[in-house]
Amino acid sequence: METKKKKILVLEDEKPLARALELKLAHEGFDVKTDSNGENVISFLEKDDYALIVCDMLMPKFDGFKVLEVLKEHKIKVPVIVLTNLSQPEDEKRVKALGAVDFLIKSNAPISDVVDRIKKQIG
Repeated sequence: METKKKKILVLEDEKPLARALELKLAHEGFDVKTDSNGENVISFLEKDDYALIVCDMLMPKFDGFKVLEVLKEHKIKVPVIVLTNLSQPEDEKRVKALGAVDFLIKSNAPISDVVDRIKKQIG
């Protein structure tokens, strides 16, 4: 019997990074959907069950802070790993207060580390 792949939503506006994450996660056996903006997060979550969201903080229109606020408002309990260039302690504190389960700084986190953190969160 085939096991159903866990779905991951990657919200990242840097196309090369989004593509690299998509390829690496797919290679690891996940079903991956990417989007360059957080604006559509609710419609994605209404259509599919996602095991986890990887979310950039700085995106056009709808940034990661807004994504976390919307998830909290709608009482959506999908774990969110923040992957960002923001490196101030107050940014990390704010995203954790909004419900993010992990906070990674892009320049300090190779793709393999991001994948390891994802696996740790969702098995």
